Amino acid sequence: MLVDLHDLSLSPAARRCAIALGVVSALLATTGRAAAQTDYYNTDRGRPVQIEDAYPTERYAFELKLAPVRLERARGGAYSWEVEPEIAYGILPRTHVEVGVPIAYADAGGERRSGLAGINLSVLHNLNVETRTLPALGIRADLRAPVGNLAPEHTYGSFTGLATRTFPALRVHLNGQYTLGPAPSSIASPSTAGGAATALDGNAAELSRWLAGIAVDRTLPLRSVLFTGEVYARQPIVSSQDVEYIIGTGVRYQWSTLLAVDAGIGRRLTGENRAWYVTFGTAYVFGMASLMPGGAR
Repeated sequence: MLVDLHDLSLSPAARRCAIALGVVSALLATTGRAAAQTDYYNTDRGRPVQIEDAYPTERYAFELKLAPVRLERARGGAYSWEVEPEIAYGILPRTHVEVGVPIAYADAGGERRSGLAGINLSVLHNLNVETRTLPALGIRADLRAPVGNLAPEHTYGSFTGLATRTFPALRVHLNGQYTLGPAPSSIASPSTAGGAATALDGNAAELSRWLAGIAVDRTLPLRSVLFTGEVYARQPIVSSQDVEYIIGTGVRYQWSTLLAVDAGIGRRLTGENRAWYVTFGTAYVFGMASLMPGGAR
């Protein structure tokens, strides 16, 4: 039921205070949801494509990435898949921290193995907001720890430069990455079971010494949908392997106020393992009042 403040026995000053309090309360109630409702607009690495935008998770917001899955089919019919639950938190202005726990499965030459493929820690910082003359720029630092039976045998750190430019009809994203760390001591022959055997050697086959690519996306705001496509090149961590060129496309959709879903498909065009892959993931964004300034203690 709507109540007209003019019908109440309130002074003009009291009515103004009541209106102001109502506006503030509405804003506070919708702040967390407003950020969540636009989660489909923010492209993350691997959701649904590798190339991401230069923006982090909003400050004080949690983004729980619920079991994003990547399934790959190599030549010869060998399959491998990885699921990596992640959680990101907007810890500082334009900065989030993230923890991921990849779990991998590989089938090569009749041998099947599965297990933890490391622990991923990362920090993403947005350097500036996009202006008329300058794109949004960001930097991401990642650390992969050798934890688990399918983890790489060494610790690897990587740095990624990010850029996002918005045009009337679309957005363009550029990523460039370099990884520090020694090459694995051994890599299984890619001829075995169509190349999937490399995933059995500490999951090192998926590491890149360097990576560079571009992605383009277009949104349908009224439908809360984003379409994206990418092309990128990567040098495997083993320098003797050829540079790979990969293409992919995908879609993100705001399923509900707090939940976004995504799906993608891609292909390795060159290299020793020209596999197809598909991805699927969900993300749940929420906030905790106790972590916000002035929140409940």
